[in-house]
Amino acid sequence: MERPELSISVQRTPGEAVVNLAGEIDMLTANRLSTAVNDVLAEPPPRIVLNLAGVTFCDSQGLGTLVVLSRKATTAQSVLVLTNVGEFLLRVLDITGLRSALMIRNDATTG
Repeated sequence: MERPELSISVQRTPGEAVVNLAGEIDMLTANRLSTAVNDVLAEPPPRIVLNLAGVTFCDSQGLGTLVVLSRKATTAQSVLVLTNVGEFLLRVLDITGLRSALMIRNDATTG
């Protein structure tokens, strides 16, 4: 039961693809996230939303993956947006200076 899991589900509409993530994004699971987003980019929607509401952990590999995917989306004329980014992840993004490299929209959080 120790193995961290990442569950990924994708919902597509004509305007966007929402990728719902739950679990941990790390060395063991970052690859699966890449695969999921690359599948979406095979027919790129105008916008890809990564819903991180269920993400409990993200290591440096996970962060790197998010940045790479963001660039790939841009290349495919799509926009990668992160939503429901947790406090801990925002802190890590600030510390690493990656926050400016990613588009973050936390609609639900106020203040």
